[in-house]
Amino acid sequence: MKDSASSAAATTIETARTGPPRGALLVIFLTVFIDLLGFGIVLPVMPRQAGPYLEALQLSPLAAGAMIGLLFSVFSLMQFVFSPIWGRWSDRVGRRPMLLLSLAGSVVFYALYGFAVTIPPERAALAIGLMMLARIGAGIAGASVGTAAAVIADCTTPQNRSRGMALIGIAFGAGFTLGPLIAYFGMKLFNDRPWAVGALASALSAVAFLFAFFVFRETRDPANRAAKEFFSVSRSARVLAIPAVGALVLIYFLSIFSFANFEATLARLTEEAFGMSDDDNFLVFAGIGLVLMLAGGSYRPLAKRVSETRLLTVGLLLMAVGLAAVGAVAGIVHANAGGQGLSSSWVRGLFYAAAGLSVWGFAFVNPSVSSLISRRSDPSTQGEVLGVNQSFASLGRILGPFCGSVLFTLHPSRVLPYAVAVVTLLGVLALVRRTTVVDRLPQGGA
Repeated sequence: MKDSASSAAATTIETARTGPPRGALLVIFLTVFIDLLGFGIVLPVMPRQAGPYLEALQLSPLAAGAMIGLLFSVFSLMQFVFSPIWGRWSDRVGRRPMLLLSLAGSVVFYALYGFAVTIPPERAALAIGLMMLARIGAGIAGASVGTAAAVIADCTTPQNRSRGMALIGIAFGAGFTLGPLIAYFGMKLFNDRPWAVGALASALSAVAFLFAFFVFRETRDPANRAAKEFFSVSRSARVLAIPAVGALVLIYFLSIFSFANFEATLARLTEEAFGMSDDDNFLVFAGIGLVLMLAGGSYRPLAKRVSETRLLTVGLLLMAVGLAAVGAVAGIVHANAGGQGLSSSWVRGLFYAAAGLSVWGFAFVNPSVSSLISRRSDPSTQGEVLGVNQSFASLGRILGPFCGSVLFTLHPSRVLPYAVAVVTLLGVLALVRRTTVVDRLPQGGA
């Protein structure tokens, strides 16, 4: 550990003097951006594209809905399984080969999705099978966010770590903003050809791959060579057993779970409360991504003056207040018979403000947790530890939408998903207060 700490200190001094390797942070931004962009491009149209095939298979409405749900959730399931593997192997063989493999996989599997939706309905079983394979492959390829966070950890000093991690949040927001918009305008550009969304996502991934191939240099310290296992449940369990790290992973998982309750029910709520069309919801989701970008941009200067723990607490409070207000909007609309007799403009304004507040808070949680975990991890296992964190984030994105969708249907007021999210966040705030996190703990202190 002493030799490892000495090597890490030397690397930090060298990084502070020379700056990050050429193009490293830009490549990381592009990798995460393209990942979310491809996700955002496919997300709004996938249920519609799967619909004719499911009808051709003569599935019951329940079975068809379950298949669409599986097409959504298998992406996050693969990220849950493969994020620690991606991170562990980036510690072993380097960040560059794993990121290139990730981007190459996105090129292949988004292209496969584009091909799958051109198959005629008479071969519906083949089409659905290839769509499922494409979603599985895209999820595996997209399990590199932990590796991207490890690159930022390689390239930044502990004092600047949170500012670097904020780039991931900005990339998330940019991808989430532009993905639905590119899907909308791309479909119009190609006369609503079904292959357009897959082709666009694949082409953008190819651009990112070429940029990374020619620009990105390795950031991992060659003296830190760890993790011979490709897959190891025991090693992941040991990561969770580190007191400071395990508590932060739980905090991140519960935060993602709470926010996913909101994400999964947003389109249904806007339709029922305000009668929004699919095109309207494109703009709503793009607006959410824009707020994520702006919040990520505001986080970076704040991180110079405010500790990660305080920013994390502020983010959780904003999320709790915002989601409580979203639930209040749902309750107000229900109590007034779908908004009749109300001035719908102020209710809609309250909804936009509440949604923006919760999204702004969420944008503060991500870089705060990632920075704290990185600073409390051994430099030789940054990829593995951050990969485990992203794995549990993916688990939150699996369980959150399922829980939110079920709760949304249990009561006509539609308040339950947001109430459960707020109660969960209050528990997370209590956990943050009980977690003995020292803001200036030396790197590798875990």
